[in-house]
Amino acid sequence: MNAQNSAAFMPDEDLMNTILCDLKRTVREYATAATESACPAVRRVFNDMTMNTLRLQGDLYTHMSELNMYPAPGKALRQDVDKQLQTAQQMQQKTGQFVQQKTGQAGSFAHNANAHLQSNGQHQSSHLM
Repeated sequence: MNAQNSAAFMPDEDLMNTILCDLKRTVREYATAATESACPAVRRVFNDMTMNTLRLQGDLYTHMSELNMYPAPGKALRQDVDKQLQTAQQMQQKTGQFVQQKTGQAGSFAHNANAHLQSNGQHQSSHLM
């Protein structure tokens, strides 16, 4: 038997890093699929797959961290976390207001369009007589 054949395909650390990167990518893809799903059953399946993949990713990270294969991230300053949270909350509020404003306008647009179509229908029917 050839000694190269019995050797590992690649070092464990490299293999685990590759798997970890693939799990991160897969989570993004599942999250996108869940977001884009119109069917509640399909959305639920992708949400479940996302959560299962996140669990796997977390387990692999923990295992790698215990083996000193993945350095722990630096500690975040509380004020930096608070600032990021505040920025995210402001963006969420602005987005909510924007959506509310646009859906309100869309509703009035749809109403105006229907009124326009109805008046055109009456106008066209008078030409047909």
